[in-house]
Amino acid sequence: MSEAEVLSPVADRGGTQQPLLAVRGLSKHFTVRGGLIGRAGVVRAVDDVSFTVDKGEVLGIVGESGCGKSTTARLVIGLIAADAGEIVLDGELVGGAVSLRELRRRVQMVFQDSYASLNPRLTIEDTVAFGPKVHGLAPAEARARAHDLLRKVGLEPGLFADRYPHELSGGQRQRVNIARALALSPRLVLLDEAVSALDKSVEAQVLNLLLDLKDELALTYVFISHDLNVVRFISDRVIVMYLGEVVESGPVETLWADARHPYTRALLAAMPSLDPARRTEQAPISGDPPNPIDPPSGCRFHTRCPFAEAVCSARSPALIATGNDRHTAACHMVDPASGHSRAGSSPTAMETMHA
Repeated sequence: MSEAEVLSPVADRGGTQQPLLAVRGLSKHFTVRGGLIGRAGVVRAVDDVSFTVDKGEVLGIVGESGCGKSTTARLVIGLIAADAGEIVLDGELVGGAVSLRELRRRVQMVFQDSYASLNPRLTIEDTVAFGPKVHGLAPAEARARAHDLLRKVGLEPGLFADRYPHELSGGQRQRVNIARALALSPRLVLLDEAVSALDKSVEAQVLNLLLDLKDELALTYVFISHDLNVVRFISDRVIVMYLGEVVESGPVETLWADARHPYTRALLAAMPSLDPARRTEQAPISGDPPNPIDPPSGCRFHTRCPFAEAVCSARSPALIATGNDRHTAACHMVDPASGHSRAGSSPTAMETMHA
């Protein structure tokens, strides 16, 4: 198979108006056993999650640890099988028209742990060239491809191609992981906490590298992180997850300026600031997330929400459009017909949360 056949990006099938990725009703529940009698329980890691990713955009996914961010990414790339729902890639159903092999050709992933992601017995050159070889590229062409990608991520092949992962710094290893992810010319790259283990100076360099590669190679990103400052810098649009569900989504600046869900507002309030006048003196959110084996009824956030009322525990809120462009929130206060006493009130009413 020629280099052009293996490495050329898959042609756009639906035009700019068709999302590159559409996730519909995705669910993944894990059965666990514990206790002295080994009674089984079900962890609702991802529960009826739906979202789209437009071509050329960066979609950020945020939320506390255990909210389902990484599980969602692993479902999208096919590392684990979904219990329900469907994934559509540029108009084609994954598992139908798009086989798992073709999915790996079009979608790649960069993980948080740069060292564990690499085979310690393979040189950097062999690591990056491995995927193209598996997909039919001749060894010499695969090596040339690996050298080209190493240059693109800022690693001179003459210095790094024959090294092993333990000989590199964390930032250099993550650059190798990025090069490997790009080796098959994917259209979508999932970045799961890809910069969170790096120190801030290296983190900034890798973020700028990702943006440069996105423009140069016409890539689309799903960027998963707990660092809201980083998400705001790199993302065009953000979805917020809590206990396996999407609770809010919208353009990044809209979400920062006009967050409607109390959980989102608490996350934003918890962001560290260098301004002494904006010092956080009170915890923006109290308590720990509930046990995902037995999540609360109704709105899953109601056990920690200062605005919770009877309707919040009785009925689960749907994602409701706020009136701003592509901005939705799953909160009874957003729905005028919900019966919540604050329903339809000005968002500024929630400013009293931390008063």
